[in-house]
Amino acid sequence: MLQTRQEGLFCPLGGFYIDPFRPVEKALITHGHADHARAGHGAVMATAQTLDIMAIRYGPDFTTSRQVAKGPCRLGEVTVSFHPAGHVLGSAQIAISHKDTGTTVITGDYSRSPNPACAPFEPVPCDILVTEATFALPVFRHPDPAQEIMRLLASVAAFPDRAHLIGAYALGKAQRVIMLLRQAGWDGPIYIHGALQKLCDYHISQGIALGDLRPATMQTGKKSDFAGQIVLAPPSAFAATWAQRFPDPVICFASGWMQVRARARQRGVELPLVISDHVDWPDLTRTITELNPDETWVTHGREDALIRWCELQGRIARPLRLLGYEEEPD
Repeated sequence: MLQTRQEGLFCPLGGFYIDPFRPVEKALITHGHADHARAGHGAVMATAQTLDIMAIRYGPDFTTSRQVAKGPCRLGEVTVSFHPAGHVLGSAQIAISHKDTGTTVITGDYSRSPNPACAPFEPVPCDILVTEATFALPVFRHPDPAQEIMRLLASVAAFPDRAHLIGAYALGKAQRVIMLLRQAGWDGPIYIHGALQKLCDYHISQGIALGDLRPATMQTGKKSDFAGQIVLAPPSAFAATWAQRFPDPVICFASGWMQVRARARQRGVELPLVISDHVDWPDLTRTITELNPDETWVTHGREDALIRWCELQGRIARPLRLLGYEEEPD
């Protein structure tokens, strides 16, 4: 039912691509991250929130035509449906069904950890599961994100004269960290870099209560304005002079990759926060076990270990080795 082409994953029976790397005539998009959602396609089908997010990121003319995914839809000889992936706001798995070949589910990026900033993952029975493998090594076992936030708040309390700067990607991670802080009892202001503003505003418009957000700009011209405060910014901001405006900042980074201490050191991260929007090894293998597909196709990361695990479990599996997803941001 699916083919791998230079443009990405293609469904010949439906005449569309899923998260293609290059502009194509018809694309189905799982979510709004830039490595999955690109501008320039002739037609795009996605959830209403993903279409909104693409318009925010690329402008209203990011595609010639757009279609909101609502319920099962017939495309060519197949029926497609979108189901929550638990990754970021608007993220979806795409199920493709055909009377002769059964149902194939493309997960896109997904998470089974509770995320207050988006709809939870929905298990979808299938004959073929196309799963990501971003953290597909047994060493990756993500801790409870609430405990990581408590570590952050303990550091804020221990260093009241310092600002805590948290690197968080603009779509999904920033809003999840904000929501986790609110759930942990932080009801004060949270300062955000300007690059996060539009997507935070969009989450608020979708009913995600982010609380008191303020621009991370000087109010009195003194660094002490931000003593004891929490500031969120895209990780790229920390390499610029922007970060120097804060008092003796504690550099933090919220990512599943922070489990790899060498990565934290390379980025100059003082307080790594292991908060991921992807499945870790236990949730990845649990998903395959629960869905029990006839075949598992693996992409987006560390394919070899998961292929080997499937073989040891007596499962049929194969790597897709698609270009463009060698390492997912998280």
